[in-house]
Amino acid sequence: MSKSSQQQESYIESAQRVVRIEQAAIAALSDRFDAQFIQACELLKNCQGKVVVSGMGKSGHIGNKIAATFASTGTPAFFMHPGEANHGDLGMLGSNDILLAISNSGETGELINLLPVVKRLNVPVIAMTNRPDSTLGKYADVTLDIGVEQEACTLGLAPTTSTTVTLVMGDALAVALLDANGFTSDDFALSHPGGSLGRKLLLTVADIMLSGDDIPLVSKQATVSDALLEVSRKGLGLTGIVDDEQKLLGVFTDGDLRRLLDERLDIHNTRVEQVMTRNCKTSRSGELAVEALNLMERYKITALLVVDDNQRPVGAFNMHMLLKAGVL
Repeated sequence: MSKSSQQQESYIESAQRVVRIEQAAIAALSDRFDAQFIQACELLKNCQGKVVVSGMGKSGHIGNKIAATFASTGTPAFFMHPGEANHGDLGMLGSNDILLAISNSGETGELINLLPVVKRLNVPVIAMTNRPDSTLGKYADVTLDIGVEQEACTLGLAPTTSTTVTLVMGDALAVALLDANGFTSDDFALSHPGGSLGRKLLLTVADIMLSGDDIPLVSKQATVSDALLEVSRKGLGLTGIVDDEQKLLGVFTDGDLRRLLDERLDIHNTRVEQVMTRNCKTSRSGELAVEALNLMERYKITALLVVDDNQRPVGAFNMHMLLKAGVL
């Protein structure tokens, strides 16, 4: 085996070893969801202020992510750097808040220095540490054990397994609170309005549909040929057929045209009312765009008309428009 091939195998072996070690550590974590975890959840759920997450170094990076996960899943939270907190930023912490302090050793000086002031404010402290018997562990109201047998780093020095387990513990807390608070997809969308998730969960049909003269419509007296011209002009792949009161009777689509051609009907003399699809699927302007998408996928429809309470067409859209809006 060449030296290059040996090096490539070494890369893979190292990566697989990391996965095995971290998987084992995560599996062991599941046995620690005990009375302390329940108490932590109760404290967080009943918090009248915000969850203030703090940690130094790698614990701080993980703490930042945990705070972001809390905030996006219904638990108000932010990250406070303990070094900066010792020089004024501790003013971020209010009497109704909770401090979630993360330290693998439980002896991080910047965090330990904050504890007397935090206690004076009567702010509850939840500790996440590898050593429940550490200074931080003993000072805290609730201590969550994030200890690991070994780091994935072959030197046993770089925080690897320990940071993974810390992150999983944070996710476990956030999701437990999400479930307990009845946090819904609509709530999630409100905190993610700018991303693709927000577009999927907040956009309504009214936000994307064509309206007015852009709606493809013909009267019931129109011929198939007239209907085809309207389909071509409006470019949605269908046209609605309305009665004299402008109420929707049915639709005529590209698929209907293919069927007529197979039957060799005279498109110039056949009224579209005779060959249209009745009882067609429609949408409402206030409906979520993602719900309309689900309807279209279920019935293999590529375009929909939007009607009001009196079955009068007020809009139209197709799959391409949903794709352009980022709903797909």
